[in-house]
Amino acid sequence: MERFSQIPRVKDRARLIEDESIQLVACAAVPNVRAALAVEAMRHGKDVMMDKPGLTTFSQLDEVKKAQRETGRIFSVDFTERFEVRAAIRATELIQSGAIGQVIHTCGLGPHRMNRSSRPAWFFDKKAYGGILVDIGSHQFDQFLHFTGSRDARVVSAGTFNRAHPNDLALEDLGEVVLESDSASGYFRVDWFTPDGLPTWGDGRLTLVGTEGTIELRKYVDVAGRAGTDHLFLTDKSRSLHMDCSDVELTYYKDLSFDIFNRTQTAMSQDHCFKVCELSLTAQAMADARSQGVHFHPAGQ
Repeated sequence: MERFSQIPRVKDRARLIEDESIQLVACAAVPNVRAALAVEAMRHGKDVMMDKPGLTTFSQLDEVKKAQRETGRIFSVDFTERFEVRAAIRATELIQSGAIGQVIHTCGLGPHRMNRSSRPAWFFDKKAYGGILVDIGSHQFDQFLHFTGSRDARVVSAGTFNRAHPNDLALEDLGEVVLESDSASGYFRVDWFTPDGLPTWGDGRLTLVGTEGTIELRKYVDVAGRAGTDHLFLTDKSRSLHMDCSDVELTYYKDLSFDIFNRTQTAMSQDHCFKVCELSLTAQAMADARSQGVHFHPAGQ
């Protein structure tokens, strides 16, 4: 409200849900209530764009899938670490042009700053945020599927930990996953340990290994190096170079708008969105079982 005071606030949600002139509902509520809001919106003929994670349990995934299938509405999750990173858009273009051959491995690092003083109570409630692999881990599953061209993947191992916050027992401050598809494998780590000395909220990195080259993204900062964000490093058979991607166009919102009017799947396929949610939940369940000393066997794996 402080940042966008010009936008009117509506106290009765029904006014928005029942307004037939509204086509898209955007939602950044507490994560574990997002699914119910999405289902309500779709049942009222609205397309939906959620902040990540779009949902926090398998039962919510089933409910959202059912509503989406029966209504034909769009359920989209804004995976910002790809959709809102210009270097990631450029990496997509390079891969599609064959610059590094077939992507066979990804390594994603997703450190985040805690910013404890600004966090609401639900941030420390695992039932509310769903677990670190469901929450910020969802970005990494999205990137693995997208950059490797995989429609599905298997979670090989997953672990979550509370390494440095003993007074916040429901907080997971670090998580890691190994996964694979029929054509690629990958690893990622997500955490809440960005040092205060970094001039941004996290040194997000993604390394893409292709059969004919590699791409590394330094999304938000080049530590002690070049100024700005969106750094891409390309190495192929004949060269190594740095690309400044600050002028690359971000297309997710434009593509989503196109999809709303044309009933297409340009911004992201519905299957991809649901698969990212499913993999995130599967990895979290595997990690939870591991922490409890229980064997977890994912369905279909």
